[in-house]
Amino acid sequence: MKNLFMTIAAVSGFLVVGIGAFGAHVIQSSLTPESFATFQTGVLYHMVHTLALLGISILITKSQNISILNASGWFFTFGIVLFSGSLYLLSISGIKILGAIAPFGGLSFLCGWSCLIRFSIKVKN
Repeated sequence: MKNLFMTIAAVSGFLVVGIGAFGAHVIQSSLTPESFATFQTGVLYHMVHTLALLGISILITKSQNISILNASGWFFTFGIVLFSGSLYLLSISGIKILGAIAPFGGLSFLCGWSCLIRFSIKVKN
């Protein structure tokens, strides 16, 4: 697949809109305000990093050296799954131990942004 991250971004964008709508229209009334805020945090970070994946996919089409961009894209993808996924599950299930997964997703996001910083420093105009 020529640009895997564009496909991942498209699927992720589709999912985050559906998950956000599900939260706002189906489960909001059954969650505590704190649990719903946790759910919304998951949606926010999911959307922001979906857009970051889209940006990565565009940069990949314009760059010669894409290895660091690939790393960034995978870190963002794993971050969405770990961070947002754990917050979705935590808010719906109430299983508190799921909150321990979120920091690994946050670390993955930071690694993805660090890769993008490294790419921006090394890129030749």
